[in-house]
Amino acid sequence: MNTFTDTLTSTPDHRAGFVNIIGNPNVGKSTLMNQLVGEKISIMTSKAQTTRHRIKGIVNGDNYQIVYSDLPGVLEPAYMMQKMMMRFVVDSLQDADIILYMVDCGEMKYHAELVEKIKSLGRPIVLTINKIDKYTEEQVAETEQFWKQLFPDADVLTVSALKGVHINELREKIIELLPLCPPYFPKDALTDRPMRFFVSELIREQILLQYKKEIPYSVEVVVESYKEEEDIIRIGAILYVERDTQKAIIIGSKGAAIKKLGSDARLSIEDFLQKHVYLDLSVKVLKDWRNSELLMRRFGYDEGER
Repeated sequence: MNTFTDTLTSTPDHRAGFVNIIGNPNVGKSTLMNQLVGEKISIMTSKAQTTRHRIKGIVNGDNYQIVYSDLPGVLEPAYMMQKMMMRFVVDSLQDADIILYMVDCGEMKYHAELVEKIKSLGRPIVLTINKIDKYTEEQVAETEQFWKQLFPDADVLTVSALKGVHINELREKIIELLPLCPPYFPKDALTDRPMRFFVSELIREQILLQYKKEIPYSVEVVVESYKEEEDIIRIGAILYVERDTQKAIIIGSKGAAIKKLGSDARLSIEDFLQKHVYLDLSVKVLKDWRNSELLMRRFGYDEGER
């Protein structure tokens, strides 16, 4: 009987590698990730800082395996959670076989220290200019010229992640740049994250969509129970907020807001799991949790423990 180890040693021409997607907030990294993987791995909203964790999506072909990583947007951290989000970005540079640096068309803002760090690594860089469907050819050319000065050795591709434009060309370029290597994960793997993680992300996606101002950024979702029965999955999740006023907003008048949140999140989870779901949400106050390194570790913001 063949084992996974046997498979690794029997494919000397196999290519595999880690492709880490880096860029400023809200440039479309999660949308691109989902397009490249072919499944909804990362949640997507129009709000900046939607992605908090490093999320891997795995694509397999007969003679290749691509391990994509969607990462938080590059920013100047204002509190502990953002500092730990930026650690994901910096740490991801160390295991990257290919760095996919993503920018919006027309974008000229960059983090100079991070750019120099990326260039110093000597890894292949694929500069990906997104949202080309919204700009003229001249604007696309200007953007390409600006970023090509920063990354003179990079391969440059222009895409529309939302509409799927030039995604196949980008995928082919990535496969071309992959090193010869056996697969890192079983060939039927889609991600390295457990199901509870995706459930918590789908709940958080609805929070981002339904609440305004600071509320979505002050909530952490923790799936406390996940029980799969024959015809239904029973899920219990706690929404941690920092203040009593935030708890009141999450719940809403006579519980109307959290009822809608639970209903929409349940439908989203059912679509993802393809099974009936019973979802129970509760809200608890955990004061100033975003500035506590201990709580950050408890909530999984320490990449080194994964």
